[in-house]
Amino acid sequence: MNLPLVHESSDDAQIRLLQQEIQSLKAVLDEVEGKTVSFEAMLRQRLGELLIEEQELTVLYKQQKLAKKEKRLAQKRKGKNYAAPQGLVRSENSKKEMLPVQHQEYKRLYREAMLQVHPDKYAMREDATDVATELTTQLIAIYQSGDLKELQAFHAFVMGGEVPVAAERVPVLKQPLSTLTLLQREKTRLEEQLDSAKAQHLYQIWISYTDPMAFVEELEAYYRDRITKLRRRTRS
Repeated sequence: MNLPLVHESSDDAQIRLLQQEIQSLKAVLDEVEGKTVSFEAMLRQRLGELLIEEQELTVLYKQQKLAKKEKRLAQKRKGKNYAAPQGLVRSENSKKEMLPVQHQEYKRLYREAMLQVHPDKYAMREDATDVATELTTQLIAIYQSGDLKELQAFHAFVMGGEVPVAAERVPVLKQPLSTLTLLQREKTRLEEQLDSAKAQHLYQIWISYTDPMAFVEELEAYYRDRITKLRRRTRS
């Protein structure tokens, strides 16, 4: 006895195709994000201390320039009666006394927070660079104050990621969305997420360099040179 052939409907065929495309998109997205995360972790491991010192010296240099400008203005106003204020000193002597274990935790929190908000991380986003610069300046001031609780609060804030936006009220649908519509929306969402992941600066470096380690070496040389110059400029 021959069984009748069951023909796949048009919707069923589209659903099956969309499911395959979604699985493919997820696999590519996982691969792209995995490479980006691994590359960033390697950069932090290799360049973390250089990034932190460069940013500390940059903030100090800006402070010293501002202090010199204010000093010149004050001297013009006061003339011969001018008395020079004490200069800025890069020192950790202002830190509060703490136990060795607390000090290790203090340094860990500072390092993690600094790498999270370092302006170079947002080099491809002009809108975020100024905010990152301001946050690093605040972080350095907190670190120099020696206030562990304040540093913990700052660390928790910056490691929390994006500030959630208040969700708009979702209208109640009279009829549930079809499986086909839901899959089409999921595919669109994944395509947008994949485009965003591929546009990340570190991923672009990963795919544009034949040997990504060459970029790391270039970056390391750049920061060492910049730190040498900043040390000379901020020498008191």
